[in-house]
Amino acid sequence: MTANSKYKRLISARDYIADHYHAPFSLTEAAAHSFMSPFHFLRAFKANYGETPNEFLIRLRISKAKQMLITENASVSEICERVGYASLGSFSSLFLKQVGMAPTVYRRTLWQLSNEPFRYPIQAIPACYAYHFLRKPGD
Repeated sequence: MTANSKYKRLISARDYIADHYHAPFSLTEAAAHSFMSPFHFLRAFKANYGETPNEFLIRLRISKAKQMLITENASVSEICERVGYASLGSFSSLFLKQVGMAPTVYRRTLWQLSNEPFRYPIQAIPACYAYHFLRKPGD
């Protein structure tokens, strides 16, 4: 198998994981999308991406949860379920480990930075984007 072919198959499996982040994770199913055995897929994924498929999935789920916590008025429990966790305790523990604060504290902190509920605070918008859209005409 050529390196390019192997990499394309890993991308296919990674895309599959990303598209199904909210569903229960199966290493066997993900490996099937790369046409590799689960063990070989796990080693190849780690070698190419620097993290295991499960670590990738956790990072992706937490990233999606962070976005939902800021922009939606859903409860933490609802967001927990939407990103694929059955246990609020597991979700909260992983969130705390990845982000450094509990989901409710994260939401409260960012909402306090904003003048308008359920919107990204100005501090979370990249400066180049904010400058382009928030400047006065003629500046």
